[in-house]
Amino acid sequence: MFGLLSGLASWSRLRGASDDDWIDRLNHIWTVVLLAIFTVVVSSAQYVGDPIHCWCPAQFTGAYVAYAKQICWISNTYYMPMDDTIPVDITERQNREITYYQWVPIIFLFMALMFKIPNILWRMLNNGGGLNMDRMVTLTGSTQLCSPKERDETIKHIAKYMDRWLKTNRQYHFNVLVRIRQKLSGMCCFWFGKRDGTYITGFYLFIKALYVFNIIGQFYILNAFMSMDYNMYGFEVMSKLIHAEYWSESPRFPRVTLCDFEIRQLQNIQRFTVQCVLPINLFNEKIFIFIWFWLFFIAVLTSMNYFAWLYHILIKQNRSKYAKKYLKLNDEIRTSADLKLCRKFADEYLRDDGVFVLKIVAKNSTEMVLKDLVLCLWKLYLADPKTPIIKPTTELDGEVKDSFA
Repeated sequence: MFGLLSGLASWSRLRGASDDDWIDRLNHIWTVVLLAIFTVVVSSAQYVGDPIHCWCPAQFTGAYVAYAKQICWISNTYYMPMDDTIPVDITERQNREITYYQWVPIIFLFMALMFKIPNILWRMLNNGGGLNMDRMVTLTGSTQLCSPKERDETIKHIAKYMDRWLKTNRQYHFNVLVRIRQKLSGMCCFWFGKRDGTYITGFYLFIKALYVFNIIGQFYILNAFMSMDYNMYGFEVMSKLIHAEYWSESPRFPRVTLCDFEIRQLQNIQRFTVQCVLPINLFNEKIFIFIWFWLFFIAVLTSMNYFAWLYHILIKQNRSKYAKKYLKLNDEIRTSADLKLCRKFADEYLRDDGVFVLKIVAKNSTEMVLKDLVLCLWKLYLADPKTPIIKPTTELDGEVKDSFA
């Protein structure tokens, strides 16, 4: 345990890249670490301690007792309340078997892998958009700790890098297929088009959807592994706590079970039924209660975060609103012509991918850094000879401002 915690001391190594938001990191970092710790705790109880004790008949010697413990651990025991009669039918006993407790560490490791896979895909494939987001976010974060001169130079360097990236990923030929693809990209950013400005955005929404499907799927996976209605487990626990019921013996995680095994003596086969205690289920019960509430909490946050990203990305007017917000902070929006140019700046220059990158920078840096970065990009856009010239009009009055708000 100490070795694990000391290995996690290097937070930068564990945290990985900063090219996503804190909800993503809640999934692929904090949840994975939590499941890894639970794996160590349960494995220690299984392989270091004594996970099962069986009350054997008086005629059993030491070797018989050891054999009974081992065979009852590797085979499945079954639960029967003390007030119930043990059924004679062997099939009925087998239907009551508890099948999960030997595999709990494997279940936790599998769950941790499922939470990490979306992040692995994102890290492997997001560079397909032509932008090293991890490096860029790291540079913007470093500007908060350097001198003002170095800060300005770094932000200008990042802006020029983004400008080259935005101009490189332009359409260099136009035909019917290109126009159709642009139309599809305009209607839905899930159409991964690098030259249409929707590759990184669409891929990120796909990764976000994987996080949501993964969390919901975890409940059904645990149902299959544990052969119980785990989906409602947390609500049952809350109901018992509200009604102040004492749940010392849970049918889901029983501590006293029964075990059937056979011993061959020459041509005679003797069948024994022994009563066993599973101390490991003391840990399993509390851990799975915590995991249910943690998964429920993460599922709510991840779903809300996913729909928030969908709203900000799929509603195209949000692009110009986002750019206008920071240009107003820099006092660059003075006339109605500036507003029209701002729309072209967001829709034709930044596009979905450019606005998305700025949002990721904002989530991993500060508003002040983003304000300066947007200003640098705006000046590069105005300095481009291909930028359309819109004749200036009178300054915005209150009514015009409200109409563009």
